[in-house]
Amino acid sequence: MTTLAQRKRQLVATELTEAALQLLALRGFDAVTVDEIATTAGVSKRTFFRYFASKEDVVVQFLAGMGSDMRAGLAARPAGERPSEALLHTVSVPLAACGDHAERALPVVRLILRTPALLARLLEHQARWREELTEELAARLGRDPEADLYPRLAAGMALAAFDAVLHRWSGGEGAEDPGALIREAFAVLAPSLDSVSTYP
Repeated sequence: MTTLAQRKRQLVATELTEAALQLLALRGFDAVTVDEIATTAGVSKRTFFRYFASKEDVVVQFLAGMGSDMRAGLAARPAGERPSEALLHTVSVPLAACGDHAERALPVVRLILRTPALLARLLEHQARWREELTEELAARLGRDPEADLYPRLAAGMALAAFDAVLHRWSGGEGAEDPGALIREAFAVLAPSLDSVSTYP
């Protein structure tokens, strides 16, 4: 059960994130200071640093749980499902969320992809996601992720498709459906992901 203190902490974190995203999307990453973010959120700079270590952390904080969510999503897929189907569903969830909230998500995705410091943080997260998906896929297939190349390659392919869709979607006006784009990408990947050699 969530305590009052936990709810208050989450509320402050959300307000800081919303303030940061509005300012950064409007003015650019380098033009906004921590002081301005804190002032916009109605808190002190000291309070800001109790929640986040840096400006980068405010923007990419929503990425932190995405890897564990994707791993949980993969674990929940039916045991006999083809790897391509399981992985498609796994990476489709965050992309669908982007498409459903394009007016908010599109400026954030563009900000991350076009700001070197933020892109570096995204790549750090993606490296962790790849490890988590590799472990889960290996467990599903009864393979050893250290001795067998397939789980890591498959996880990497799924995340490469995810990354390609983010770049394509954010490069336009956000009119394209990320869900349709990821299905298009997996139509290319599926023959390799589901080849006979992938099964134990």
